[in-house]
Amino acid sequence: MLIYNTTYQMDVNEARNFVIYIHNQFIPTALAQGDLKNARLARILSHKDPESECFSLQFEAENTADIHRWLIEKGNKLNEDMLKVFNNQIVGFSTIMEVIE
Repeated sequence: MLIYNTTYQMDVNEARNFVIYIHNQFIPTALAQGDLKNARLARILSHKDPESECFSLQFEAENTADIHRWLIEKGNKLNEDMLKVFNNQIVGFSTIMEVIE
């Protein structure tokens, strides 16, 4: 099992709108294709900058092929749309992690 994680940082004034957007727009669209499963959004508490907030958005996937297919078919467009909504007041980076049991 893999975790596809994206860490986002944004202006503190956009944090509430970001959470609403992720839950109402991003996650449902991302899950609709079926390659990603079990979405989870978490606030990163170890971040200390009073001007911004950080979040981790995680999905589970069976393999890297599923993640790659999702990125090509949906993910890149979703990320572009998010940048338009938040006027480039948001930055993020993604990682793929393997669950070790």
